[in-house]
Amino acid sequence: MRINAARLQRNLAGLSMCGRPAGGSFADGVSRVAYSDADLAGRKYALDLMRAAGLAPRINTAGNITAVRRGSTPSLKPILFGSHIDSVPGGGNFDGDLGSLSAIEVMHTLHDHNLTTRHPLQVVIWQNEEGGLVGSRIAAGESPDLARRYNGLRLADGIRKIGGDPAKLAQTRLAPGSIRCYLELHIEQGGNLDKAGIPIGVVEGIVSIDEYAVEIRGFANHAGTTPMPERRNALLAAAKLIETVQQVVTSEPGRQVGTVGHIEVYPNATNVVPGLVKHSIELRDLSAEKIARLGAAIRRQAQQIARQTNTEITITHLENDPPAMANPQIQAQIEQAAASVGLKTMRLPSGAGHDAQMMAKLGPMGMIFVPSVGGISHSPKEFTRWSDCANGANVLLHTILGMDRL
Repeated sequence: MRINAARLQRNLAGLSMCGRPAGGSFADGVSRVAYSDADLAGRKYALDLMRAAGLAPRINTAGNITAVRRGSTPSLKPILFGSHIDSVPGGGNFDGDLGSLSAIEVMHTLHDHNLTTRHPLQVVIWQNEEGGLVGSRIAAGESPDLARRYNGLRLADGIRKIGGDPAKLAQTRLAPGSIRCYLELHIEQGGNLDKAGIPIGVVEGIVSIDEYAVEIRGFANHAGTTPMPERRNALLAAAKLIETVQQVVTSEPGRQVGTVGHIEVYPNATNVVPGLVKHSIELRDLSAEKIARLGAAIRRQAQQIARQTNTEITITHLENDPPAMANPQIQAQIEQAAASVGLKTMRLPSGAGHDAQMMAKLGPMGMIFVPSVGGISHSPKEFTRWSDCANGANVLLHTILGMDRL
């Protein structure tokens, strides 16, 4: 059994019209930010596709779109699968979209073949993944800050706009153990599969993330009259610390990454020695122990830099997102599904966050990756070959059928 590749491509192209720049083409990407009019249009498009696949979709109180296909044994727990369709501003047409529309395509294929699974099958399109996994976090039992603003709206108002009810979020929550498993197909958003020429990635897990806030205090003084030996240059200390992050993270083998992506300099004037710098540090790896160890090494070297530059450096640990590990049984089923349709696989971690990490709190989780050409994502240049889109959807289909038999 195979999915209808031409239909999947047609549906992805159709969804790309929702949020496309005026006068643009598919290659110009999409801005379908959660709670925008483009998001509403995309959600309507997805609802229509679900109905065409023989489903009766509904919008739950969190604003997630979901639909169930009955199984032959209603007492069995549902197999849940899907993704999201919201985008970053100026994003591409595959991030989230492929997983969501492939999930619908799987349902459509089963409908076309009049095939009934043992387990109920439930497709889901999570709302506002890009804004912090909002819809899946609610489903996993976390309470969002409804006053927080996203895309110009309070979160509560955004949920209402897309058909949810922020006063009844508890109705959306799923109990741990209430699902047989969760599966998500996604583009890799990195270049590993594309470089290796491997069509299917079997995700090992979603990385742990440590976030830090750095504050460096020196002394702001006149740039023309303050001798170099007497300066307490906070920006010089920041430059040394940023280089230290690079050195520490690359000091041992592995896939760990470290990033300084945000920096503020005060007073930010051409003729003043900077007296205050604030910047971020983010560390990611599948091993929470490893990034904690790297973070400790960075902290130690930061104090050496403070002494060298006569500054004060404070590093505050803001947040830790623990890793979400994929289920070994599901990983094996993905590999068997790929082999059944003649596709090679490789195992790799997910360096980006996904709704799957929330679902891992509730039951066994697995993710399927397909190549991103050039490793590009969150960009109009994001592209996954149509053949790889079909490959991923077929592996999703046969992984679901495999899990249904267990």
